[in-house]
This record gives sequence, C-alpha cells and structure tokens, in this order.
Amino acid sequence: MVTTPAQAVSYGTPTIKLSSAYLSGAVGSTGDPAVTVTVAQSGADASALTVTASKSSRTAVAATSDVRVTGTGSGRAVSVTAHAQGYADLTLKVTGLGGRTATTTLHYAASPAVQRSADARYLTGASDASAAVDVGGGYVVVANDEDNTLRLYDGSASGAPVRTWALDSALDADKEVDIEGGTRVGSTIYWTGSLGNNKDGEYKADRNTVFTTTVSGSGAATTLSFGSAGHGLRDDLVAWDEANGDRYGFAAATADGQVPKQVDGFNVEGLEFAPGSTTTAYVGFRAPLVPPRSGGKALIVPVTNMDRVVRGTKATFGTPVELDLGGLSVRDLRSNDKGQFLILAGSWAADDNSDPYALYSWDGIAGHQPVKVLELPTSDAGGWESIVAVPDLTVPGARVQLITDDGDADLYGDGTDAKDLSHPEWQKSRTTWFTLS
Repeated sequence: MVTTPAQAVSYGTPTIKLSSAYLSGAVGSTGDPAVTVTVAQSGADASALTVTASKSSRTAVAATSDVRVTGTGSGRAVSVTAHAQGYADLTLKVTGLGGRTATTTLHYAASPAVQRSADARYLTGASDASAAVDVGGGYVVVANDEDNTLRLYDGSASGAPVRTWALDSALDADKEVDIEGGTRVGSTIYWTGSLGNNKDGEYKADRNTVFTTTVSGSGAATTLSFGSAGHGLRDDLVAWDEANGDRYGFAAATADGQVPKQVDGFNVEGLEFAPGSTTTAYVGFRAPLVPPRSGGKALIVPVTNMDRVVRGTKATFGTPVELDLGGLSVRDLRSNDKGQFLILAGSWAADDNSDPYALYSWDGIAGHQPVKVLELPTSDAGGWESIVAVPDLTVPGARVQLITDDGDADLYGDGTDAKDLSHPEWQKSRTTWFTLS
C-alpha cells in the first residue's frame, strides 16, 4: 500500500482594516471612543490571529503600551490612553499563522485633560454643538451651528453619531442656518437659527429661519423627518421693536455691517415654550443686553404663535422679559414638565471660556427673577452652549447634562480651530454632567 504524504497547510497574508483611520481621545478621559479592527487570513480561523500596536510616532502622546485591544474573532476593539496633548500615528500589526503579518496606521489625536473628566464624554463628528434635545434613553439630538445636519448621539458614551439627518435640501439652504436653539413639544422639535448677521456683519437669509422636525421612536431608534419652516421672524422682531419705540435697537443691530455678538447686537441662542403653553415660545437673546452695557439684563421675547410662525405666519409678541443674570446673557433655555426652567448664562461676546458661565433656575414667570444654582468651570477649552434636559430641581442631588461648543478651541495644540480640522473624527464637543446645588 502506497501512502501519499500530507501537504503542508498554506496560509495567506493576513488583512487588517480599521472602521476609521482616525481616532480622538483626551488626557485623563475614562470614556474615550474606540475603533473596530477587522482581521482575516485565508486558511486560518480569525480567532488565531493576534493584534498588537508595534510602533508610535510620538510616545509622549501615546506609546504602544497605551493601546488596548479587546475582543476575539474577526472584529476587535482598539482604544488608546493618552498621556499628553497632540498627535501620534500608531502602527497596528496583525500576526497570523505561518508567521505572516500585516500592518495599518491609526492616526490618533489627544486633547488636554479637563475638569470633571470622569463625568465628561466626547461627541465626535462635529465640534460646534449649539443646541440639544433629549429623545429618551440617554440619547440626544444635537445641532451644529456650522452646518444644517442634526446628529443623534448616545449621550452617555463617547463616539460618533448613531444617525444623522442633513437638512440642506429640505430647508432650501445654501449656507448654514446657524442653528442655536431647539426645544420639543410632543413629537415636534422646534429649531431656530441665530437670526442675526454673520460674523462679518453681513445679512445671510438662511440664518433667518425657524423650522420643525417630527420625532418618531425614541432612544437609539429615534428618527426625524422635516416638518416646516418660516423665514420672517427676524423681520417681525425688528418691526415689533420699532413699533414699540425702538426699545431694544433691533433695527440698528441688524443693519448691514453690524456684527451680532456685541453688547448692543442681535443674536438669538435660546428657545423654550412658556409654562403650560404649546404656542408661546420664549426666544432668548445672547445680544443685546438691556440696557446695552456691562451689567445689563438678559432679554427674552415671547413669540405667542410660534406654532404658526414655523409655517410662515407673521409673528405676534407678548410682553418682553428682562432677567438679571449678573451681566450675562442667555446661551440656552430649557424647562421640564413641572415648569421648572434652567438658564445657561454666558457672555454676549466670548465663544470660549474667557468669561464666566453659570446656571440659573427660574419659574418661567415674567417679573420673577432667576436664582444662580451653579457656577460652571471655565479653565477648559470650549464654551458651555446647551442644556440637554432639566431634572426635577426639588430633588437633592439632581444632575444636569451640558454640552460645549468647541469649534473655536485648539484641541490638539497645533493652532488649528476644531471646526477647521480636516477629519471629522477629530472634531468633537464635550458633554458633562453636573450636580446642582
């Protein structure tokens, strides 16, 4: 009997692919995002393959020992612990059977440590978070003032959006609407642009927009559809102010050449409905202060038919509300189903942390003054911009989630504003939980 020698097993060159070639992290972060690595090798079970980091271009930022690979089979998760601000190219190597290997490069960027890092998470894919609306289960829809895309995030975890909705076509917008405020009534989310001129003092029609989206589902299953839009609120506000003695100077503030972010400017950043109403919306102004000088009061103008303004109807107005926020203005405005309001107060001027920020509680009633409940940290990059939801303020230890706009921040120490970074995976805003006192 003649036996045929068994042939040696032949293994192909393994492959290694990243879900994204770019990843961001933060020094001291406990919840950074990860990337998925997919590996394979012909003739071998994927579980027999190993993945390691074999090289770092800047070990001070992150060394090979700072790369963690978890999981088995064809899909592995790769996360990185950062030690310093900056960039590092990390070489990832897969080793297969037969001693065969392959490599790929992960381009990593680390932002500096922040206060309350244990309570911080990073929402990647955009850096100019400007309004946020809770949709249940810890998920939040976030607007970005540099584009007309709404993004759904898991607000408890760092990472990319779960889903996005680009609304340029629905809004018939060539430029950004400059979305700055949003709030929900039932299944409808109302959104407002800043309504002001751009930073160069030029009128851009797309900014004079209020619109709605309709919510279906909740949490990770949330979907949005475009509702309607109106483009006359700015003009109606100017006409109303002129008819009432030009009290707030809206006509002058919206004139050609007038920039919006000045003490006597015109810039909307807050939107919330009045207590118990589904038609009267409070429009909160970042500028002007009243009177327009240091120490002036913050301004809220009630739009009494907002449900129709978003469909193109001429706006009608209630009695304006002037609030003492210690010389700060409205950066966001949010209430809960108990009629308890929180006001995120900040500078009319600064887009960063160079001026104070604070949270005030309010009952939403004109003539009643707000009460400061928390001063916010200002030593970190970015500016506090959005309140996700208002907890029951009567419960001791109530916590609130805030989001920063990091668009003007130099996150990685190279002099580049986050909004100008070439890779969206490196663009991010920060969300942090605070306990109210």
